[in-house]
Amino acid sequence: MKTLLHNVKLVQDGRAEPGSLLLSEGRIREWLPEGASEGDRPPMDWAADVCLECGGLYLSHGFIDIHVHGGGGHDFMDGTREAWDGAGRLHLTHGTTGIVATAMASTTEEMEGAARLWEQCRGSIGGARLLGLHMEGPYLASAQSGAQDGAYIRNPVPEEYRRLTEICPGILRWTVAPELPGAFEMGDYLASRGILPSIGHSNAVYSEVKEALRHGYGHVTHLYSAMSGITRAGGFRRAGVIESAYLLPGLTSEVIADGRHLPGELLAMAYRFIGPERLALVTDAMRAAGQEAGESILGSLARGRRVIVEDGVAKMPDRKAFAGSVCTADRLVRNMVRLAGATLPDAVRMATETPARILGLQETVGRVEPGRRADLALFDEDINVKLVLVDGEVRHKIIHDNEDS
Repeated sequence: MKTLLHNVKLVQDGRAEPGSLLLSEGRIREWLPEGASEGDRPPMDWAADVCLECGGLYLSHGFIDIHVHGGGGHDFMDGTREAWDGAGRLHLTHGTTGIVATAMASTTEEMEGAARLWEQCRGSIGGARLLGLHMEGPYLASAQSGAQDGAYIRNPVPEEYRRLTEICPGILRWTVAPELPGAFEMGDYLASRGILPSIGHSNAVYSEVKEALRHGYGHVTHLYSAMSGITRAGGFRRAGVIESAYLLPGLTSEVIADGRHLPGELLAMAYRFIGPERLALVTDAMRAAGQEAGESILGSLARGRRVIVEDGVAKMPDRKAFAGSVCTADRLVRNMVRLAGATLPDAVRMATETPARILGLQETVGRVEPGRRADLALFDEDINVKLVLVDGEVRHKIIHDNEDS
């Protein structure tokens, strides 16, 4: 069965190019730029079973979220397939076709439960593609634990993290504070298994971050959130993780561009000085994403922490710190354009191609090219998502189509 997406603007490679896209057997068959055939119409061999007239909507690869805890009332720590499907379904409707489910610091049993669910889901949750798993903790700096429960924070335990990687071959990244005892050895181990060690919830100084690079640490988790900046020791200033992200070209970074965790000027600074080739957009969304304001739970229903959702963000009960985002990927792209001054192609790149490359998935996801899986998002000029396809199948649609036999 062939599907034609007619009259779209492909957002890729620094531009928005008008044309049409033909899909077949779940994959991208061909891109036809506008004006490439007589009358700006597809050639006869493009005869399609279904023609979607897209009215000039923007088209990109579906958004890829490499750091997300849940949504739609569900958390990936809940320990059920229903929760994983519910969270995936919510983010799919906002253009996310690729998800890296994130587990947070908890008991060994709960983390193992999340690791085992990856296998049960067989690459799909709620219609979205499950790319893998992100372990955020429990090997974090206690002073930078953020909203994670300090009762579960600990130094790296080789027997524990080795067992988790054996249980779940789908672990793609692991956030660790590299200054902890045993963290460099853990980085070496993770890198040897093709897992990305990521620096986060850390009080490391520049020299420690630089050394961490030698042990596989190549990424920074939610830049500015729960990490060290410039500190002083004996009167001397020392750069922290934040400054290291800007200074060390071997590091990539991610930002929560929900418009709450970081103001527009900091988003703009990261965009300008780190750049779209090294900066990814993540939601870091918790279960309250897509729901009304009020009380919610961060983490599992059994052991999670009570939080309050208001002002478009989750907060700790004392309202002194944030407890996670409630945003979706379309909002990230919108905010980078409106608040950070990013071009639309750059904003889309940070939500598609860059996160795919950070995790080494660039050969299979992140770009719209012939032969690749047809995981696509179509949206208007305000980044309102109108159509989402996974493997060429429509999973979410609010535009009309014309069916031709």
